[in-house]
Amino acid sequence: MTAIQLDRTDLLLLAELQRSGRLTNAELAERVHLSASACLRRVQRLEREGAIAGYRAEVDAERVGLGLQAFVRVQLNRHDAEAVADFSRFVNDWDEVVTCHALTGDMDYLLLVAVRDLEHFSRFLLDRLLNQAGVADVNSSFVLRTVKAFRGLPLPGR
Repeated sequence: MTAIQLDRTDLLLLAELQRSGRLTNAELAERVHLSASACLRRVQRLEREGAIAGYRAEVDAERVGLGLQAFVRVQLNRHDAEAVADFSRFVNDWDEVVTCHALTGDMDYLLLVAVRDLEHFSRFLLDRLLNQAGVADVNSSFVLRTVKAFRGLPLPGR
C-alpha cells in the first residue's frame, strides 16, 4: 500500500483527531483554521483514502478487569502458507490477543495479551496458544508498568 499525499492541513487534522477523536466537526475546523464544510470534506477524504482507519475509545485495561498484560514471543513449528494462515486465524479469534505482529529474527510473532490474572493467562497459554496453533516455542514477559502508552503515530512534517 502506498502513502497518500498529505499537506500541512491534512497533517494537522490527523494530529488533532489522534489527540481527541471525539471533537465535533466545528471544534476540529476551528482548531485547524478551516470552515466547517471544508473540514468535513477533508476528513471524509482522509477516511475514504484510508489515512483514518477508524475511531475507537481508549479503554483502561485495569478498570475493566484486565489487570495483567504480557508480551508473548511465538515461534511456529512450520512456516508454510497453511501453518501461517492457521496461526493468523487462531490469533484473530482470540479476544485476549490485543495485537499481533510478524517479526524478523529468532521469533516469528509478537503478541500483546491482556487477561484478568495469572490464572487466565495460564489457561490462555496452555489451552489455546500451545495446544491449538502449531507453536514450537513461546517466551513471555509480563508488563510491570507502562512508561509510555500509544498516543498516536508520529506524523511526518510535525
